Amino acid sequence: ADQLVQAADKAHDFYTRFADHSEAAEARRLEIGLLNFAAQLGNTNAAARAEQLEAARLKDPALPEDERIELRIQQLQRTMAMRESTNQMAALTELENGVRALQKEFPKREEIGGLLMLAAERWLEANEAGKASALAKEVLAATGNEEVQAAARDLQRKAERLGKPLDVKFTAIDGREVDLQKLRGKVVLVDFWATWCRPCMAELPKVKATFEKLHPKGFEILGISFDRERKALDRVLKEEQMPWPQYFDAEKMENSFGEAFGISSIPTMWLVDKKGMLRDLNVRDDLAAKVEKLLAEPD
Repeated sequence: ADQLVQAADKAHDFYTRFADHSEAAEARRLEIGLLNFAAQLGNTNAAARAEQLEAARLKDPALPEDERIELRIQQLQRTMAMRESTNQMAALTELENGVRALQKEFPKREEIGGLLMLAAERWLEANEAGKASALAKEVLAATGNEEVQAAARDLQRKAERLGKPLDVKFTAIDGREVDLQKLRGKVVLVDFWATWCRPCMAELPKVKATFEKLHPKGFEILGISFDRERKALDRVLKEEQMPWPQYFDAEKMENSFGEAFGISSIPTMWLVDKKGMLRDLNVRDDLAAKVEKLLAEPD
């Protein structure tokens, strides 16, 4: 965050010293963008400074629409980053309301479809499938952007799976035959990951600790590896002593489960209850607490 602020200072110095330079306007945009990134990393002074600069720029009636919507989106993103840590549901409501305000202000901009999808994804991460699906349906009806439409269709499929049985069958790399629906009575984490994924490896100590603590009470894990090299996967499984079964298939260009379930990024962690129903699409936060809650439910 400090380095981002320092970079913002250099951008400010540039357009102050060279106000007539062809890149002065870009330097102004860059300064605000860098400060917003710093604010998202927790630098409150950067947040206040970005807010002041944005307010001054937005008062300019000659401000181009491209820059105006960029500033308004940055304001919304910064507000969300500050709110989410305190009250997730309130923050998500504020996010959707903010996107609606932008929709009225910029009704013809393509960015609105992407912002609606962002709100839909956040609602789905909070397991609010109905709200997420409704937003995705709206996006499908309103945008002609093929990439955004594809994301909306993937999200709808995920939302439809929530609260329903999840079908996961495979032969693990150690030869074990895995069928998720035969694990009724257990709480199961389906972990989409890869050894080359740094955030995945950063999550691993927490996953291992939860397994060691709660496996005796009925907690299981199924690993869905996105690795392309078997040697790297074998090495990490041995070094980290990961006893749960792992799916791996180097013969296919795309991960079969990733493609079927619309997994667009990893780590992704899904939680299945003792009745075999998919209950949570985002358990990276409070994994142990969420597992214990499902373990306490009747079979």
